[in-house]
Amino acid sequence: MIRSKKETQSLAVINSILVIDDHPLYCDALASTIERIFEAKTVRKAASLNEAMRIIRSKFLPDLVMLDLKLPDVTGISGFLKIKNKMPDVPVLVISAESSDATMQTLINAGAAGFVPKDASHKILQKALMDVREGRRFLPPGYNHPARPSRNEVGIHQMAKKIANLTPQQSRIIKLICAGKQNKQIAYEMCLAEATVKAHITALLRRLGVNNRTQAAVLVKSAGLDHPSDISEEDARALLS
Repeated sequence: MIRSKKETQSLAVINSILVIDDHPLYCDALASTIERIFEAKTVRKAASLNEAMRIIRSKFLPDLVMLDLKLPDVTGISGFLKIKNKMPDVPVLVISAESSDATMQTLINAGAAGFVPKDASHKILQKALMDVREGRRFLPPGYNHPARPSRNEVGIHQMAKKIANLTPQQSRIIKLICAGKQNKQIAYEMCLAEATVKAHITALLRRLGVNNRTQAAVLVKSAGLDHPSDISEEDARALLS
């Protein structure tokens, strides 16, 4: 289809892209797909939020961010909020195996450019990328827009904001707490003194507004922020076809 001059001018210029995903094959598939669709000059990849933030701090300003919602150093949508706080004008297209209507609506309300389920076909991913380039938000087929924000959605967003303000050490500790690890185990896994772990926990409890680690774990889990979501090799390979 031949576009008019006016339509062409309305398209966002996407020359540089940051892909953030901890699954190597899927990350490579995304980067390859994007390069074909946009003929992008620069596509950089990161396997964690910390790595992505280092790339951003190196003065790399992408035209588009593709973000896996479930990264090893992220809880819930806090990673998304950190990216948006750092680059508020850059569109962020979220990709995740956690594709409930509540999760999608929370992300859209928080400013996401769109949401693509990780098991989506190549055709749906391509549609999402084209919509974002044309300034539209993308939500997958089957999404049901709620009439009003649910209490759970509001809770997820409020908790994610609090978690986004945690330090990297505190973010990792809260994930370990949710996994049932005791202070001594956390200290061993993070190569820290147990007293240091206790100090981090005291600080994160204060930031989350709870009194103890049990309350913190219950709050995080009840807000739907602690669900594992692995992507299969089959889904990753589907993007390459």
